[in-house]
Amino acid sequence: MSGHSKWSSIKHKKGAADKKRGQLFSKLARALIVASREGGPDPAANLALANAIEKARSYSMPKDNIDRAIARGSGADADADAFEQVVYEGYGPNGVAVIVEALTDNRNRTAAEVRAAFTKHDGNLGGSGAVAWLFERRGVILVDAERADEDELTMAAAEGGADDVELDGSSYRVTAAPESLTAVREAIEQAGIDVDSAELTMVPKTTVNLEDEGAARKTLRLIDALEESDDVQEVYSNFDIPERVMEAVL
Repeated sequence: MSGHSKWSSIKHKKGAADKKRGQLFSKLARALIVASREGGPDPAANLALANAIEKARSYSMPKDNIDRAIARGSGADADADAFEQVVYEGYGPNGVAVIVEALTDNRNRTAAEVRAAFTKHDGNLGGSGAVAWLFERRGVILVDAERADEDELTMAAAEGGADDVELDGSSYRVTAAPESLTAVREAIEQAGIDVDSAELTMVPKTTVNLEDEGAARKTLRLIDALEESDDVQEVYSNFDIPERVMEAVL
């Protein structure tokens, strides 16, 4: 998990200055629209929406944008009905398991883009259930290790209902049950600790260690290619890239 956590941290840091910020906000808005359409506009009664809001906040999406997306999804917006959730599973290079979550208004287009990315980067797209058994859904919060005291963070996270706090490279990773994600984040912030990201994710039960720089680069190219698609919301994988290798390939 450690390599993937570092990759998540890197993505968040890149996101602040990324030229593709507009694309990112479009993806976040799409998730908010669909969540509010399917479960209603009240995050207290809609876990999917609460988690979509947490993720949008993690990427500094303006509150007005969040509110507009929720209003679109819970209203009579025709665009909201066009989107459906699709999950793809497969293997990347070096036997790395990959799960792709998408929201699309055209299954054929999205499937073609995902398949092309796997093929181009030495991967194989599998059927439903091919790799899902290797992951479990968890709430994950990342906190910069240089800006937080471990004991204070652990105490605050426990009060919010977190399951675990551990150091992962330059970040503390706080894990919790999906339904506890919002409460844990609020408890940490109330303790005066800044949160880098808080989102629902798929945590791998086992990892594939990529010690070789070439193998690491090839895997990250596949992840990047998949995330380039406007329809793709999230890409999860079970690679573990040591910090020294991650620094060399980025």
